[in-house]
Amino acid sequence: MRKSNLGYATLSTRDTRVPNRPSGETNRGDFGSINMITKSNAKIDGLDVALLIKPGMPSTDPEVSVIFIHGFPFSGEMWRQQLDALPDQVQGIAYDIRGFGESETNHHFFSIDLFARDLLALMDHLAISKAVLCGISMGGYIALRFAELFPERVSGLILSDTNAVADSNEAKLKRFAIIEQVLAGGKEDFIAAFLKNVFSDATFGSNSSVVTNIEKVILSTQDTTICAALLALASRTDTTSILNRLDVPALIIRGAEDKLMTEAQALSLSDNIKFSDNVVIPNAGHLPNLENPGEFNHQLHHFLNKHFLS
Repeated sequence: MRKSNLGYATLSTRDTRVPNRPSGETNRGDFGSINMITKSNAKIDGLDVALLIKPGMPSTDPEVSVIFIHGFPFSGEMWRQQLDALPDQVQGIAYDIRGFGESETNHHFFSIDLFARDLLALMDHLAISKAVLCGISMGGYIALRFAELFPERVSGLILSDTNAVADSNEAKLKRFAIIEQVLAGGKEDFIAAFLKNVFSDATFGSNSSVVTNIEKVILSTQDTTICAALLALASRTDTTSILNRLDVPALIIRGAEDKLMTEAQALSLSDNIKFSDNVVIPNAGHLPNLENPGEFNHQLHHFLNKHFLS
């Protein structure tokens, strides 16, 4: 399955490549120094969009493109270890959603639909006709809505620690309460509670560097972006009805100790998507790509090899 090439001529590029790590060295605790990753900015509809790019081979026509979509309230930096681990034939792109990380926004009337249309504009800008979408948490909501709106642009789905169901009234009220907390100056209290929810107890207790890095990302995110994104999450549409119409391969991933997404929610995705596999990542909570990157990357490799590279 061949994909369109990446339009490098339209990008402002900052080379962040570094030498290979020593053999056997792992990087479980932080985003790390990644070989072959280029940090770039794309100007789309007058706004800067920050990208991390791992080129595929051959660079003019990689076999498959994977676009990584981060969760709330993170940035594309959370996917560095996955980009680094991609097979040579695979092109990988992780981007900062508008308002997050280093991406700009010209308003804060956010919605999951807006984020999905932004993703379409990014793919058009980079001349990517179809891609495997890998989304975690909020990124999974975006991937599913994108698949509903633009199914012809999706070649596969990797849905991690996410679900297709719209917020209940109780969930909406919790998000509204967080907005009030942040606006009242309680951002640090919100972050402290949030970190305990997104990480497994083991990660929170023993892997302080990954927790600290995520804390720094959230602290650097503007309050208006956090609040606007919470409203987008609360108002998102239910995508359950499209699951049995999806005709692309899908991988459903859940951290075994996820406190935010239940086992039943993960099984609902895999039970209703025809061509799907369900895997559980041990020793991980809501962010298994950071908490157990070795196992997450193993499952990512297996999925790509099974459906796109064999």
